[in-house]
Amino acid sequence: MAPPPRSLSRRQARQLMETAYLASATALLWVALYYLPVGGPLFRLALPLPLALLQLRNGGRCGAEGLLVAGLLLVALMGPIRGPLMLFPYGLLALWLGWGWSRGASWWLTWGLGLLIGTLGFLVRVAVLSVLVGENLWVVITTAAAGMLDQIGNLLNLGGGPDLMEVQLMAVALVLFQNLVYVLALHAFAYWIFPRLQAPISEPPELLRSLVALDPLEAP
Repeated sequence: MAPPPRSLSRRQARQLMETAYLASATALLWVALYYLPVGGPLFRLALPLPLALLQLRNGGRCGAEGLLVAGLLLVALMGPIRGPLMLFPYGLLALWLGWGWSRGASWWLTWGLGLLIGTLGFLVRVAVLSVLVGENLWVVITTAAAGMLDQIGNLLNLGGGPDLMEVQLMAVALVLFQNLVYVLALHAFAYWIFPRLQAPISEPPELLRSLVALDPLEAP
């Protein structure tokens, strides 16, 4: 006679439910970011937060399971190439930030390594999308960098145009700056929102405290 099935404890049931809901939220945010013509910056900012919250509330194992569930959902919804692109950098950022925040790591550490993960993930996504569309999308970034260098040169009355190396360095600097601001914004939003969900993160360093001291969600 087969043994009776073991019932889940209340904590296990809560972990299972939160993993399913937060993984689904991550998948829906990625679908919305990919297909909807509006709300891109908001969806991009929110994407790593559900899985980071899941890891803060339930540990690293639930965070990894949530990322796996979200990836499988996206493969089913968007195919085996576009779906897993969510990993680069949003899924990996969610795992790293959730791990660092759950251990009270310094913002300098989570922000610094998050900047590296975000930049590398962006470059991977550009490479994969370039293959999919049959066009080198890095040209778009270098064109913007060349235009910025031209404007700087005209402003400073510098003769001659930028060379290829200068354009490439400016393009990399633009990507780094974008991710620098993005990862800091993730820290700020988590610092404002997560304490209300019983999942506070570490306190910001003194140098950054003035940037996040004003909570826009705080009731007047």
